[in-house]
Amino acid sequence: MNTEFSRFGDRLCKGSGIEELMRDLGDALTTGGPDIKMLGGGQPAHIPEVDALWRQRFQEIMDDGDSFERMVGNYDPPKGNPHFIKALAKMLSENFGWDVTEKNIAITSGGQTAFFFLFNALAGRMSDGRRKKILLPIVPEYIGYSSQSVGEDFFKAYKPIIEEIGDHQFKYRVDFDALEITDDIAAICVSRPTNPTGNVLTDNETRRLAELAEKHNIPFIIDNAYGAPFPNIFFADANPMWNENVILTLSLSKIGLPGTRTGIVVASEEIASAVASMSAIVGLANNNTGQALMLPLMESGEILKLSNDVVKPYYLEKSKQAQGWISDYFNEDTPYRYHVSEGALFLWLWFKDLPISSQELYEKLKAKGVLIVSGHYFFFGLEEEWQHTQECIRVTYTMPEDKVRDGIKIIAEVVEEVYAAKAVDV
Repeated sequence: MNTEFSRFGDRLCKGSGIEELMRDLGDALTTGGPDIKMLGGGQPAHIPEVDALWRQRFQEIMDDGDSFERMVGNYDPPKGNPHFIKALAKMLSENFGWDVTEKNIAITSGGQTAFFFLFNALAGRMSDGRRKKILLPIVPEYIGYSSQSVGEDFFKAYKPIIEEIGDHQFKYRVDFDALEITDDIAAICVSRPTNPTGNVLTDNETRRLAELAEKHNIPFIIDNAYGAPFPNIFFADANPMWNENVILTLSLSKIGLPGTRTGIVVASEEIASAVASMSAIVGLANNNTGQALMLPLMESGEILKLSNDVVKPYYLEKSKQAQGWISDYFNEDTPYRYHVSEGALFLWLWFKDLPISSQELYEKLKAKGVLIVSGHYFFFGLEEEWQHTQECIRVTYTMPEDKVRDGIKIIAEVVEEVYAAKAVDV
């Protein structure tokens, strides 16, 4: 049968960068064998103390009357578990002083689903025929956004300012002089900390973007999957922010529960209600498990202690360790730089004037048993060609120590070979 897809089908049914990433991740974790160095996905680490806590919580649920039966056998409302939402609103209000109530919160089946809902509700073809776009004030940006439009592409992105730091580091900054908010912009969106780079927009950058959004009467969307208050994989001196004009998304994935697919939207009552409506239409209700596991931790505030005292220090040490291996294995003569690690689970490597594309480098590394993500996927929405988009890769440092160390060593060797081959050709 030769199936003819709709325009929606053409957008979503024929492959994407995020599908390649997740396929590599899933294959490596289930059938890849012991020699695969999986440095490409966003899989959180299995932190022993955190895994032990989930086992404890499952046992508590099993032992608590009919709690297990209710968790697996009952539908929650489309907006999410009312007890979980109440506890989350109370925690955010008490710890950050935000004017958040249960009406400002909606649960989704993972953060990815939240962005599919938000982007397509706010941007694309409008009822009066206009086309609205999502503005990305800085790229590279999260690969999972790029194919979410159900119609035409609806991202408009701006190149960052690149600040080179020392011999081998750099940082991206928002180029506010270039930024233009036109009438066709539906919302501004950033991830903070940023996936893929580990960049954290400064409080000043974040405040300026929020002010621009409010001035133009559009929402400011902050993807907080790695940020505060949980999992708080924040290494920079920065603070979370929210107000009625901000749509803040959170997730239970990076605290250690990716399999529960639990996303959280904190927004105006209108947006939270809209997200609940979409959840009902697309999936009836959301996954109960993550909310049930997390409820007492949210009520007691233990989620903050877990994030601050266990999760954040664990990943900070993993990041420092990986940076050390980069310094150990890369030749000083190789023109490499890596973005300052300010949060999230990744290191972002830039090879200036790389003789091959980042996708070709991905293929060479894959042949050596090392899986990374080609950087070109993260630069969607730009209206001009930029060589830099072909010179970067994303590497995760969450995998077991020997896999990360050996993977970085192989990356250094292959990159050195690529530059050496170019020198011979010249």
